[in-house]
Amino acid sequence: MMEMESIPSAALVNMVNGGAFHKSFSSPDADVVLGAKDHTLFRIHSWTLKTTSGWFRSLFSMPQQSPLPNHPETINLDEDSHTLESLLLMICGLPINPLTSYDEVDALLFAAEKYEMTGPVSLIRVLIMTPPLLNQPLRLYAAATRCGWEEEAKHASAQSLALNIYAPEHQPILRKLRTGAVLDLINLHRDRREGIRKRLDEQPFVTASTMASCPRCRWKIDHHTWRELKYKVVMEMDVRPLGDTVVDVGLMDWPEAIACWDAKCPNVECTCVLYDKVETLRLIRDCIDSLPKTT
Repeated sequence: MMEMESIPSAALVNMVNGGAFHKSFSSPDADVVLGAKDHTLFRIHSWTLKTTSGWFRSLFSMPQQSPLPNHPETINLDEDSHTLESLLLMICGLPINPLTSYDEVDALLFAAEKYEMTGPVSLIRVLIMTPPLLNQPLRLYAAATRCGWEEEAKHASAQSLALNIYAPEHQPILRKLRTGAVLDLINLHRDRREGIRKRLDEQPFVTASTMASCPRCRWKIDHHTWRELKYKVVMEMDVRPLGDTVVDVGLMDWPEAIACWDAKCPNVECTCVLYDKVETLRLIRDCIDSLPKTT
C-alpha cells in the first residue's frame, strides 16, 4: 500500500541532520520524498520518476492536491531501504550496488516490475550473468524463466546438469518455478539419462542380441561386467547428467570399470581381452557429447 503526505520543512531539516534521509538522495531541490518501510527517506525529482517508471507516470498524471511551498510530497512504499536504494541508483544513472545474492535480485526484480521500470530490469538481466550470481544455476533459471529471458534460461539449464536436481536441498527452488519451466528442466535431465541408456544398448556396443561368445575362440562368455558398468553409467548420469564424472573419473576408477576392462575369455588357452577400453571410452564420450544440453 502507498501513502502520501506532506512533511513540514523544519522537520525535514531535523531528519536530514539525524540521518533519516539517504545520503545520496537528500537534495533539497527534489520535489518528492519516497519512504522505505524501514523509515529511510529518499528525495528525488518527480521528473526522474515519471520518465523511468510507468507506475509513477500514471500516479503523477492523476489529479493531486498541490503541495505547499517547501513541503515536498512524501510517498511511503513497501520496499526496504536497500532495495529502494538499488532501484533509485539505477534509474538516476548513479554507480549501482553490486548484486551478491538472489534474495537481492528477487526483491529488486519484484520492485522494478511493480513500478514498471524497464531500465533496472535490463540491468539486472546483465548482472545475473556475472559471478557470484552465475554460479547458482537453479536461482538463475528461476529468474530467467519468470522474466522470459530465453538465452539466460538455456545457459542456466546447461549449468544445472552438474546438479542432482532431485536432491532435497534443491526442492524449495524448484517449487517456485512455473510448471512448464520445471518440467522442461526435469525432461532435460531425464532425456540425458535415458539417451545414454538407449545408446549403450545399441551397436557398436555389446547388446542383448550379441552372441555371447569369445570373438577369438568362440568360447561361451558372460557379459555381466559390461552390464554392471552400463548400469553404473546410467545411475551416475541420473545424479549428475553432465557426464563429466563418467568420462573423466568413473570409466577409469570405478570398480565396475576396472572389472570390465580386466575381463577375459574364460578359456585358459585363449584369455582374450573382451572389451577394447580405449575405443569404448571414446564411444561413450561421443555418446554423452551428442546428448541434448539445454532446455
